[in-house]
Amino acid sequence: MVVLQAETDETLNQMFRALADGTRRDILARSLTETPSVSALASRYKMSFAAVQKHVAVLELAGIIQKRARGREQLVATNHARLQRAGELLDAYEAIWRQRLAQLDDVLLAKGT
Repeated sequence: MVVLQAETDETLNQMFRALADGTRRDILARSLTETPSVSALASRYKMSFAAVQKHVAVLELAGIIQKRARGREQLVATNHARLQRAGELLDAYEAIWRQRLAQLDDVLLAKGT
C-alpha cells in the first residue's frame, strides 16, 4: 500500500525516528512558539550541550527544523511545511483505517441480519 508517494522510505524513516524521541519533540514544541538558540535550548535540559546539539542535528537532518546563524548563535526554527507533511501522511493512514473499519462494520451488520 502506497500513501503519498512523494517521500522516499528513508526520508519518512528519518522524520518519524526524529519525532520518536521525547526530547526532540520538546525541542520541536519550543521551536514552534519561539526561535531559540541551541545554547538556550541546552540550558533547559539536564544533559550536556553536545547532547542537545545532537538532538537538534537529528531534527535538522530530518528536515523538521532549520538552523540559521545569528552572530555566534545558532537559532532553531521549525520547518512548518515538513511538519505539515508528517501530519498529512498520518491523516492519510487514518483515512485508510477509517475506511477499513467502515468495511468491517458493513460485514458485521450483513452477518447480523
